[in-house]
Amino acid sequence: MRGLLIAFEGVDGAGKTTQAKRLVKRLSENGLQTRYTCEPTRSGPGRILRAIAYKGGVDARVEALLFAADRLIHLRRVIEPLLERGVIVVSDRYLHSSLAYQSVTTGNLMWVEEINRFARRPDLGLLLDVDPEVGLKRLRRKRTRFEDADFLKKVRERYLEYVERGELVRIDAARGPDEVFSEIVKVIEEALSRMG
Repeated sequence: MRGLLIAFEGVDGAGKTTQAKRLVKRLSENGLQTRYTCEPTRSGPGRILRAIAYKGGVDARVEALLFAADRLIHLRRVIEPLLERGVIVVSDRYLHSSLAYQSVTTGNLMWVEEINRFARRPDLGLLLDVDPEVGLKRLRRKRTRFEDADFLKKVRERYLEYVERGELVRIDAARGPDEVFSEIVKVIEEALSRMG
């Protein structure tokens, strides 16, 4: 059986990393081969993206291209080989992060869609949806230049467009982490039973 690609999306402070790791633990305890991964990766383009995250003056188009390149490397080297072995891959950020963030920074959604067209869609995309002001208050680290409330409101609107298109499932992430996780588990169980 082929594996499953589950992507966690959302603005900064939505709880993606916490919930993605928690899901991997739960699925693994239930006997399912599961692997956590994240973007940007530790590949060449990923390391560059991490290095420039706190700097201003970066051309948004160059950055969008780096994200697309990092994703293809991630897909070819990590995600696809795991899926072929039947592993459930849980990615902390994936394709829709670029479609939301880079379409706002470049002002050109069609171009961002085009440069990411070789990246397969996730089998299940979860949007952990939270008001950007709430998300930013949760952060316990230095903020990157992306972590601005006005900017993140535009990113959130773009994410919600993908919910309306049926590409992402919205989870209300303003609630406590246990409540959020219970809903995630319910959505995942329903998805697994349908694919089953």
